[in-house]
Amino acid sequence: MYKAFETVVLAHDLKDHNLTRGDVGTVVHSYEGGNAYEVEFVTGEGKTIAVVTLEKLDIRPMQRQEILHVRTYAVA
Repeated sequence: MYKAFETVVLAHDLKDHNLTRGDVGTVVHSYEGGNAYEVEFVTGEGKTIAVVTLEKLDIRPMQRQEILHVRTYAVA
């Protein structure tokens, strides 16, 4: 179960939100004991681009050995 404000990684593309596998988000709320989560995705400037309800299989924890990567966010 993820805690509020925990950093998570998107496990697959979400084309409706222009999000790509590997995008980093923050858990802002959890539902029903960890069956679903509200995850916020922001730009490097801190502008919210999406807050999405995701199931636990849609996200994974950030690993210690991973490095963050930057990409341009194109508005759909």
